[in-house]
Amino acid sequence: MTFLKRYEFRGCGPVYEVIAMATCSQLLAALREGAHDSALAALYAPDHSVPLLDAARARAVGVAEVFTARFGGDASGAALFSGPGRTEIAGNHTDHQHGRVLCGSVNLDMLACAAPNGLDVVRFVSEGYPKLEVSLDDLAPREEEKNTSAALVRGVAARIKELGYPLSGFDACATSTVLSGSGLSSSAAYETLVGNIFNHFCCGDKLDPITIAKIGQYAENVYFGKPCGLMDQMGSSVGGAVFIDFNDPADPVVERVDYDFSQSGHALCIVDTGSSHGDLTDDYAAVTREMKVVAAHFGRAVLREVPESEFRASLPALRAECGDRAVLRAMHFYSDDRRAAQEADALGQGDFSGRFLTLVSASGLSSALHLQNTWSIAAPEQQAIPLALAVAGELLDGAGACRVHGGGFAGTIQAWVPADRLTQFRDGMEALFGEGKCHVLRIRPQGGCVVAE
Repeated sequence: MTFLKRYEFRGCGPVYEVIAMATCSQLLAALREGAHDSALAALYAPDHSVPLLDAARARAVGVAEVFTARFGGDASGAALFSGPGRTEIAGNHTDHQHGRVLCGSVNLDMLACAAPNGLDVVRFVSEGYPKLEVSLDDLAPREEEKNTSAALVRGVAARIKELGYPLSGFDACATSTVLSGSGLSSSAAYETLVGNIFNHFCCGDKLDPITIAKIGQYAENVYFGKPCGLMDQMGSSVGGAVFIDFNDPADPVVERVDYDFSQSGHALCIVDTGSSHGDLTDDYAAVTREMKVVAAHFGRAVLREVPESEFRASLPALRAECGDRAVLRAMHFYSDDRRAAQEADALGQGDFSGRFLTLVSASGLSSALHLQNTWSIAAPEQQAIPLALAVAGELLDGAGACRVHGGGFAGTIQAWVPADRLTQFRDGMEALFGEGKCHVLRIRPQGGCVVAE
């Protein structure tokens, strides 16, 4: 693993040949002519697959065409931006307790065409959603905007203004392959996308990926109303597979994990159970709250500040004061915090099929039994995640590994599937949840970025 305290590159910059475009019409023409194929290939077709590159070009052209139709082709300074989804590899619900995580950006993203509009308003059109407008004149949090995209835009803008950058409005049209409510963190992808647009148009590209991640977390905590940690935003913004230690959340230690997952002999599968976790904020908040209640018993703010030996010695008192579920969730924190570091080390040593997969399975078991985030007590009849894990285990038959993915309670599971079992696994999962519900992904080396301009 290579230590990365701060990244010196800006998003995807070093990878791409950047061609300056004066207007959206010129950007659109260049995309159609293949002038940005190298940039698109780096993100979407790293194996130089012609069908994948053709599809990426068509998608980029499509979002630029929508922008031209909605806002006109004469908009100057137009550019394409990408905010990827992320997959949590290790450290389930450890980040908000200042623990350690292993995560990575994936090759599903939000892609936007945007341009400055010379106004004090952001006008944003997302495919399948009504247009939103956010005034930059009033950036105070609004109660009626909680749990909406407008809250995220306003929150990102407010934080950037607090950092001392002058704001200006922009128009944007976006399309997404990140599954909403799937555990791939569509909200973090959106925050990363918006953060990169503001960074490019208002900050002279001076904000590094870690700062953009922190801005996204601020927007989600303060404006959106979700008390998330920083892992989702960091995984989306930084890119690649990264190990993050949040012991000091204001200055997290970030290490890139030097492992080529394409050489593992396993496919990364995310199975969408069709059960959205979009309305489960209370369940997520309860995990954070109960872990903090345990920490408070020791006069500490988070579990990372409590030595595990003290926690173990106080189990009887903790049961009486905090309840059994809080104690079990704290037990999960300590074990999964260790496993995140162990999984990163296993990958660094190239030990994927043995130690890494064993740790993934142990993490999944702990999430189910101790953290208890595979289904919601508010809707006990909906247990798609436990069902998916049960069937996945049968299909894998002792090979690979599977676990709940992301925040849990609904949404998706993650599975590492041996290449020779992939077809059988995908067919089995899609027979249960529907065609196209088993997504075969890869770890994307680039985080949020300017794709072309």
